[in-house]
Amino acid sequence: MSQYSNSPKKAVALKYDTNKNNAPVVVAAGSGYIAEKIVEIAEGSGMPVYRDDSLSALLSQLDIGSEIPEELFSSIVDIYIYFLNFKMSKE
Repeated sequence: MSQYSNSPKKAVALKYDTNKNNAPVVVAAGSGYIAEKIVEIAEGSGMPVYRDDSLSALLSQLDIGSEIPEELFSSIVDIYIYFLNFKMSKE
């Protein structure tokens, strides 16, 4: 997706609980102001934020509480690996 797009930015928050879910679950999603607040809350809580306009556009189409589809597992695994590397580089 072009960085010059006129469409509002989107943000999605995922949670993965291996005891409850088979895949990460969408816990928040929004565009524009809501997207900004999702990112602000995540960063304020010390959560790393991964920016991918195309993936957030896809994930934002899912209902809150739904698991991500199997077709997106590869993309989500790449993000988790990024976060693990991010955390390990901070230690």
